[in-house]
Amino acid sequence: MPTETFEFQVEARQLLQLMIHSVYSNKDVFLRELVSNASDALDKLRLAALRDDTLDADVTDLHIELETDAEARTLTVRDNGIGMSYDEVTRLIGTIANSGTAAFLKELREAQDGDKAEGLIGQFGVGFYSAFMVADEVTLVTRRAGETQGTRWTSRGEGTYTLETVDEAPQGTAVTLRLKPADTENQLHDYTSAWKVKEIVKRYSDFITWPVRLVGQAGDDGEPGEAETLNSMKALWARPRDEVSDDEYHELYKHLSHDWREPLETIRFQAEGTFEYQALLFVPSHAPHDLFTQGQRRGMQLYVKRVFIMDDCEELLPPYLRFVKGVVDAADLSLNVSREILQQDRHIRMIQRRLAKKVLSTVKDLMTSAPDRYATLWREFGAVLKEGLITDSENRDAILAVSSFASTHDADTPVTLKQYVERMKDGQDTVWFMTGESRQAMEASPHMEAFRAKGVEVLLLTDPVDEVWTDAVGEYEGRRLRSVTKGDVDLDGEGDEQADAEKDRRSEEYAGLLGWMTEHLGEDVKEVRLSSRLTVSPACVVSDADDLTPALENMYRAMGQEVPRAKRILELNPEHQLVKALNRAWTEREDRTEVTETAELLHTLAVLAEGGRPQDPARFVKLMADRLERTL
Repeated sequence: MPTETFEFQVEARQLLQLMIHSVYSNKDVFLRELVSNASDALDKLRLAALRDDTLDADVTDLHIELETDAEARTLTVRDNGIGMSYDEVTRLIGTIANSGTAAFLKELREAQDGDKAEGLIGQFGVGFYSAFMVADEVTLVTRRAGETQGTRWTSRGEGTYTLETVDEAPQGTAVTLRLKPADTENQLHDYTSAWKVKEIVKRYSDFITWPVRLVGQAGDDGEPGEAETLNSMKALWARPRDEVSDDEYHELYKHLSHDWREPLETIRFQAEGTFEYQALLFVPSHAPHDLFTQGQRRGMQLYVKRVFIMDDCEELLPPYLRFVKGVVDAADLSLNVSREILQQDRHIRMIQRRLAKKVLSTVKDLMTSAPDRYATLWREFGAVLKEGLITDSENRDAILAVSSFASTHDADTPVTLKQYVERMKDGQDTVWFMTGESRQAMEASPHMEAFRAKGVEVLLLTDPVDEVWTDAVGEYEGRRLRSVTKGDVDLDGEGDEQADAEKDRRSEEYAGLLGWMTEHLGEDVKEVRLSSRLTVSPACVVSDADDLTPALENMYRAMGQEVPRAKRILELNPEHQLVKALNRAWTEREDRTEVTETAELLHTLAVLAEGGRPQDPARFVKLMADRLERTL
């Protein structure tokens, strides 16, 4: 096949330009990424050979090879792993198939400090492109194991690349970089230097399972010297804790997650007995872009007796812990295990349960031993953890124990449910909460007026999942969880004869107006009644105790589930001058035109006050304009 020239996908072209013109202070990261890719290729070949006896592939000496040439200014990273076919090269190297690419590119452009920018490399599987930080031209030669023909890919990073087939190519992949001139001021080192290559591999890739060998310099006879293995290849999770430094753990985390930052917490776990396994887990210090994206990579690797079995093994942890990265090495699983088998395997289910409990207990320990790190964890991953309140009834109490929420008690410090209950007023048996888009909007809501006046604490919940888990949980330590926007609210309690008599008087005084408004607004409201939650505003709309909130209705519709529109309840503040005037007008005037318009305006204003939209915006605007005109 002749050499063909192709254009990069738009996102890939933009990324290339960012890489080529980067000002990252640490360009060494490119070698970590290429060695990591080579390690993945070797893992995949070992697994493929175990599962397919007919695969024509040499697995006797799987390794990664680094070769430098100072005269030609080239560095080659070579592996004898799974390799790629022609179509795979086109698909994997020419495009960036990731839904978070746009967000990634935006953050990469906006990253001002070097550490933040470096941390973004590799996060979206774009580590290969980091080679263009140090190279004027990159050539990739690859042959997929079991195939006879190879592929050569070449690009200068200028928007195009060439592809051609090659008849003689060794199994695996070789990436050759024609290096840019060394530039110490720009932190561009001489990557043909043996000591520099050794330093990078030792720092970033010492834990990789496969040997990383540096090919010796050729002698006078032209033959290459003896290769030197640069990494220790020790599985960190199998070594005693006192033999492993924090730096080594952190580098393993970076290898697994493609994250430049250090993890927030490292968790070791070893199970012995009838079913043995070891686990090394990491809690990241920040949330990835694709945390809420369908198909997001989990970052959990499964090994069996040190043999890599599966990347991105989602069965090892429940979905609400998908942000945790790490390795599980089991002693008693089959090497031929598949994803379908894992879904049914009782040992895997047991691992998932025990690891989930271990992660949650670690989070609980952080609450007391390292509150700053706990605050970071909850800020980044709290919305995900709360999904477990819906899906994991077994660990619901444990999740509630490590959950914290914004509250009216303190504008800066989140509170736990335990703290809320300890502060509850005498006679209070309800944990009150409100859901909304922001703290500011909720604090300004009419629904909060009576709670503010009575000094009753309210939890302020802003995550979409809060709409669901509060219904699923229902109560905490025997105290009912209730929304301030649903059902009838009576903060005065029962037994106050004077208060009860006053309520009866008001009910009788407003009975006619309430009945008429209920009938007139019947298409939009279920009922019109007097309110005990309002102290300043004239009216508010609330949901019935068992109805879905508007936000929850919208959430279901966004997921493609049609739900019937629930009519709301309109509550009036009998102490507000507008409501008093409306009642007098309804009682005294036979012409109901203005009373009708005022009732409609009152309802629409209540809808607007909670962030809703008028059913008929044009009519609302006309009524308001007419009223304003008459006031001038």
